[in-house]
Amino acid sequence: MGTLLGIGYKCEKYGSVITVKSAKVGLTTGVAQDIRGAAGKRQVTVLSKSSFDAACAEVGKELDWTTRRANLLVDGIELEDKKGNFICIGDLVLEITGETAPCYRMDEQCDGLKEALKPAWRGGVTCRVIREGIIQLGDFVTVAESTPIIR
Repeated sequence: MGTLLGIGYKCEKYGSVITVKSAKVGLTTGVAQDIRGAAGKRQVTVLSKSSFDAACAEVGKELDWTTRRANLLVDGIELEDKKGNFICIGDLVLEITGETAPCYRMDEQCDGLKEALKPAWRGGVTCRVIREGIIQLGDFVTVAESTPIIR
């Protein structure tokens, strides 16, 4: 079992990540107000703290998790090779649709970060919202191999 450490969204395509203590994550909106939250395979992005820490160690810098531009930061769970699994945070259920491929924007933030995020799915995962919910920092996070019962 893991913990939700960060929640963020962007209002503009290249805008800064705005962090919040709680948020509604909807079927058609993703993390409320996020510009990329429309329904689809990349509706919500999730980053593992340990994976991001490993990438930061590789580039020799401590970077804020928002540098990765993900929506959610989790601790205590690993995301590598979890495509098709489900992330559960309270009532929220996300289906992992794939790996978040690091882009050129990572090197704009820190030289070498793009390459440091490539191994072992360090860049996190992309997800689709299966069941919406309100989440808050400190919520428990689990990963399930099969579809959780949707109420």
